[in-house]
Amino acid sequence: MRERAVSGHPDRPGRTPGVTLPSVTERKGTTNESGVRAERQGTAGRLPALAHESPATAFGDYRAAFHSARLPMALLDGDGLIIAANPAFGELLGTDPGRLTSAAAADLADLGSDPRLWTAYREVLCGRSDRLRCTRRLKHPAGQTLWVEVGVEPLPGGERFLLTVADSSDRHDLLARVRHLQMHDPVTRLPNRALFFERLSSALEAASFEPSGTGRIGLCYLDLDGFKAVNDTLGHRVGDRLLSAVAQRLSRCAERTGGRGGDASRGHLVARLGGDEFALLVENSAGTDQVAELAQCALDALQQPFDLAGQRLSVSASIGVVERTAAGTTATGLMQAADTTLYWAKEDGKARWTLFDPERNAHRMTRQALSSTLRPAVDRGEFTLEYQPLVGLGNGRAEGVEALVRWRHPQFGTLAPNRFIALAEENGSIVELGRWVLEAACRQARAWQLERPAARPLFVSVNVAVRQVWDSDLVADVAGILAATELPPELLQLELTESAVMGSAGRPLQALQALSDMGVRIAIDDFGTGYSNLAYLSRLPVSVLKLDGTFVSGFRSQEHPNPADETIVEALVSLAHRLGLTVTAECVESAEQAARLRRIGCDTGQGWLYARPLPPERITALLDADGRTDDF
Repeated sequence: MRERAVSGHPDRPGRTPGVTLPSVTERKGTTNESGVRAERQGTAGRLPALAHESPATAFGDYRAAFHSARLPMALLDGDGLIIAANPAFGELLGTDPGRLTSAAAADLADLGSDPRLWTAYREVLCGRSDRLRCTRRLKHPAGQTLWVEVGVEPLPGGERFLLTVADSSDRHDLLARVRHLQMHDPVTRLPNRALFFERLSSALEAASFEPSGTGRIGLCYLDLDGFKAVNDTLGHRVGDRLLSAVAQRLSRCAERTGGRGGDASRGHLVARLGGDEFALLVENSAGTDQVAELAQCALDALQQPFDLAGQRLSVSASIGVVERTAAGTTATGLMQAADTTLYWAKEDGKARWTLFDPERNAHRMTRQALSSTLRPAVDRGEFTLEYQPLVGLGNGRAEGVEALVRWRHPQFGTLAPNRFIALAEENGSIVELGRWVLEAACRQARAWQLERPAARPLFVSVNVAVRQVWDSDLVADVAGILAATELPPELLQLELTESAVMGSAGRPLQALQALSDMGVRIAIDDFGTGYSNLAYLSRLPVSVLKLDGTFVSGFRSQEHPNPADETIVEALVSLAHRLGLTVTAECVESAEQAARLRRIGCDTGQGWLYARPLPPERITALLDADGRTDDF
């Protein structure tokens, strides 16, 4: 089949959509090779003969059907020009069908405005495709808009084509109404989650192809504070009314700041994502200030009381604000950032908006990565112990060491306990980690004892989290480890924080008592920062108080002492001694601090003055030096 040139349409489409009625003046001097133009000049308004039929019989049986059909139809030549149109076609376009002869079908059916559709249309006319089906929007001469189903396919012989244009406006309107119901929230009448994500994806895609835009996008992700209490106390009907009122105020904010509220057309989109969660989408954002202004407007609007069914309600909202370049941003990534920022707003006190902070998010992601790999890290042997001496303030010799765990992370390097212990307590992996630390420390202490049998043995102090007491049988674990390592119980000290020990009752208190009866020493760590309920000191099986380093920090200088700190420490030391307890001061960094602590009767000190945390082999050298830390 030879390729034809389609009259009136060069290779580049671009005619304005809509109906353009052709001139009744016949065109002259445009006869093509097959004589189609000459044939049409003598048969305007009539159905011509097909190539394989005689003129007397051509369409003899179909002429009446063609003219009386209710389906708008037209016969096209190979150039895409109308040879004949039936009355239904003329009625659809509001004109006499005879006036449509010689008109370009592509103009009448809006087939040239879309490059892909124009190419598909040409494929049919050139014989490389069997059929074209599409939906187009036409403008009737009377002014109304028509939605039509357009079809183009070749007739037998391949030289003529049948064009059908069926009015589908009613069906389209019905589908539009159904879609509106599917895409809008019935309570607030705002766009719902499905429409929001459709609009968001479209906005991100458009930002890459519209050079006239800013190429940026903004999002306010909003959650009402305390909405559940409204539903629980006043009922869901009042709750729904409150949501509807919130939607109206958010829409007005969007309008005032340059958008169209809940309208799904271009502009700020306000959507209800579900429950008491709303989103305000800013396409072509002008920058952070614009999105922040919208967030502040929403916050201020919602803080005004609501009068609903005789109830006067006051609510607030937490808002996460994200504003960034659209290029490289995905809908999922944007929503994750917004959700994280909303969580920050609630964590920071609610009733506020918070801007996304990449650095803070990176810290959160690091925490999440550490939390998810804590348990496997214990099995992989990624943890190690260092030991910091506990030095007698009277003789300057090490009496024990505190075991401090380190995580040799393959990605983040060596991590101190403050980077992962709280995470381990949150996810429960502190039980496995704590058991490993306890066993490794006891095994090392026993090894030192065996290596230097003549030296004064050092006790080892191990931190124990309160969750280890509740979630495991700590007494059984300690007994089993002491038996396995053959470490004498008096060489083990367990440190628990003051907040974990004070107020202990039931199982924790029983466990501490059992450990004390076993011969293990119990120390209260960071004493003075928690409950400080001194009455419990006489009831708990405690041997040692470790004063928090904040008290010792007041001893930094003889020239500028803090009398209050010294008075408190002196009183605590005196009280502890009267109760038969020893006192260890943490964070001793200078000789002046050590001297003053010694003067008021403190028993042992721990800090950088004596030594930083050391690997096990350095502790062996400490034993060789008779416990003296002068060279450490």
